[in-house]
Amino acid sequence: MLDLQETSMLNPLRVMVINDMLYLIHVKGLAEHASPKERSQRQLAFVDLEKSCCELLTNIEANDTVLELVSIQDRFSAKFPVEAAVDVPVIRPGIAKQMSGLPERTIDAECTDNHVDNRTLLVVDLSSFLETAQITLPSLNGWLLNYPVTYLFRNGSDEAAIQNLSKHSLHIYRVYVCGSCQSGAKQSEEELMSFSVPCGLSTKRHEEPWAKSFIARMNEKLRRCSQVWTSMRLEVKVFHSQSQVIVL
Repeated sequence: MLDLQETSMLNPLRVMVINDMLYLIHVKGLAEHASPKERSQRQLAFVDLEKSCCELLTNIEANDTVLELVSIQDRFSAKFPVEAAVDVPVIRPGIAKQMSGLPERTIDAECTDNHVDNRTLLVVDLSSFLETAQITLPSLNGWLLNYPVTYLFRNGSDEAAIQNLSKHSLHIYRVYVCGSCQSGAKQSEEELMSFSVPCGLSTKRHEEPWAKSFIARMNEKLRRCSQVWTSMRLEVKVFHSQSQVIVL
């Protein structure tokens, strides 16, 4: 049986569906992540895998894939407005309904209907966000997962993207966290997330501007989730790429 504190921690969680991917999302966290204010304050970096892996995009307004990503970000912002995510209603589906499947009106099938109160839905299907888009789901995931450097490529260019990336050695960034535990219990370190950046774009490793910005954001999240995580560590290792071993 969950206590009040555990219930309050789990209450903002929902399941988001995009095509064949399932995401466990924090409603308020995603709303803040997608908000125009938050995006304007973040230092985003992009690598167009269809063109070159040796430079970060500087003029993002001239890149159609970035502009399409921004358009999708705007749709997320409209779907999850910050002001509506402040007080997420408590959802306690009955045992009988859980046994018989998802409760009635727990799935938002018409994800373009912004009049639906997303706060009361357990499952939100946003597959339509990519129906007519050329940007790939892995590129969208780079932004959703808060990677400081996002790889961009469009549908149909997967092979070219893999080949371009396979020509370069990569820095693998891994974020490790230690969870809060009861007094006397041994703390265990767990890998929270990992991402890669071409070595040529991350020669300073932790000291790159986008890396410093990422570390600052993660430390702020650590502070806000101090009841769950107690410490964070960023590890960087070199991966010497070999042709056709990169999976996007």
